[in-house]
Amino acid sequence: MTDPDTVTDSAVRLSTDDGILVVTLDRPKANAVDVATSRALYAAFERLRTDPGLRVGIVTGAGERFFCAGWDLKAAAAGEAVDADHGPGGFAGLTEFFTLDKPVIAAVNGLALGGGFELALAADLIVAAEHAEFALTEVTLGLVPDSGGVLRLPRRLPAAIAAEMLLTGCRMAAPEAARWGLVNQVVPGDTLLASALTLARRISRGAPLAVSAIKEITRMTEGHRVEDAFATMRGSGTPIYRAVLNSKDAEEGARAFAEKRPPVWTGL
Repeated sequence: MTDPDTVTDSAVRLSTDDGILVVTLDRPKANAVDVATSRALYAAFERLRTDPGLRVGIVTGAGERFFCAGWDLKAAAAGEAVDADHGPGGFAGLTEFFTLDKPVIAAVNGLALGGGFELALAADLIVAAEHAEFALTEVTLGLVPDSGGVLRLPRRLPAAIAAEMLLTGCRMAAPEAARWGLVNQVVPGDTLLASALTLARRISRGAPLAVSAIKEITRMTEGHRVEDAFATMRGSGTPIYRAVLNSKDAEEGARAFAEKRPPVWTGL
């Protein structure tokens, strides 16, 4: 059951659905992000991190045309600095939130441009509406996509394709993004949120600690050789993984399998 919407900021709406936090960016007309909105988004993702009753987050945009147009250029014209402090989570509250060990799904309902694309790239999974498009347009504005785009996109796409997007600002439509493996699903626009919720519920069926440990391990070992990655995973720098090994949920998983019943997770 979905609870009534709560508001962290006039531009950010929150609702919950069986342990899933839905974060909706609502800043007509383009869902652009200024400093205040970045901080409100961070507050939403921090709630996801700290609330034990929340398992997965979904971030989406209001309307059908824009997921997020990126940095609010009207705020920039009014004096907001290009290097303004967007808060602990970086631009849009998520692009530098490296300690968030719960999954986030970007439900991209339209254009994801510049920082909006960077917000989607910072999520763990992307579900896109059929009409969605992605672009890093910063080079056309004399800027660099330094809220993760220039770092994350080459890790998600073949080098030449990422370079073309970065150097030209060209758009990529959702079906092409799916072909390159950039998005997980492309769905009709009117089923976008339902599809994202279905994916979130599939994740929620897993043990909470195990899900968080997977995020922790992949974050800590990114770019490592397999031998070095094993050493990191087995070492002291992955406390969630260590907790999984001695957890009650690990015992429950084996017991439930043997007893042929669904497991009852406690997160302990």
